[in-house]
Amino acid sequence: MVATSQMTPISRRLASDSVRDGGVRNRNNVGDKERLLSIMGGGLLTIAGLKRGSWPGLGLAAVGGSLLYRGLTGHCQAYELLDVSTSDHQSSVASVEAGKGVKVTKAITVLRPVDELYAMWRDFENLPRLMRHLISVRSEGNISHWKAKAPAGMSVTWDAEIINEERNRLIAWRSLEGSTVSTAGTVRFEPAPGDRGTEITVTLKYDPPGGKLGSWIAWLFGEEPSRQIADDLHRFKQLAETER
Repeated sequence: MVATSQMTPISRRLASDSVRDGGVRNRNNVGDKERLLSIMGGGLLTIAGLKRGSWPGLGLAAVGGSLLYRGLTGHCQAYELLDVSTSDHQSSVASVEAGKGVKVTKAITVLRPVDELYAMWRDFENLPRLMRHLISVRSEGNISHWKAKAPAGMSVTWDAEIINEERNRLIAWRSLEGSTVSTAGTVRFEPAPGDRGTEITVTLKYDPPGGKLGSWIAWLFGEEPSRQIADDLHRFKQLAETER
């Protein structure tokens, strides 16, 4: 274990949030309506996949089997990892309430000064080059138009506005009404202890298209936002540390 004195400020905050009272682990975390949809969709996918009799078909059947398991048991592994629940019996102190979206926090240390990394991030139109899940960003002042990859070769778009900005420290945003994805979040830049560069922390709150079921299906196909953020932060770190 890492001694508390050796942990960075962000590491301590993440560690303190690692176990939440009222979480959804070890019990049902899928609501009745989603269970029914999972059973119906899972059955159709399983039958369609088995009829194909090919490797892609077997993959489709596996997805269907996962949905069937989810519907029959009322338990979703993805929800457990994200600490969310759509069950009517969830605790009143759960970290993310049903119907209120999904919250993701990721952090990484990059070996470059705060001001340089802030400038790289603040140039939104440059982000698709640094983050593989972004397709394009068009910026007009505090308003920007985003397009990102979604499961099955599709894409999602949204318009966002900056609602808070502190140079070399913080950028906060939220999506505008009418966007495909309802989202809000912050990115923070803090000097890392021991002159080790900069700690970047991204916190994202989003309501996925299709609700929590849409989030779970996206997780299966590898395009769920918590994975996207982790992948993109590592890519951002790699490119930021090699480009001068």
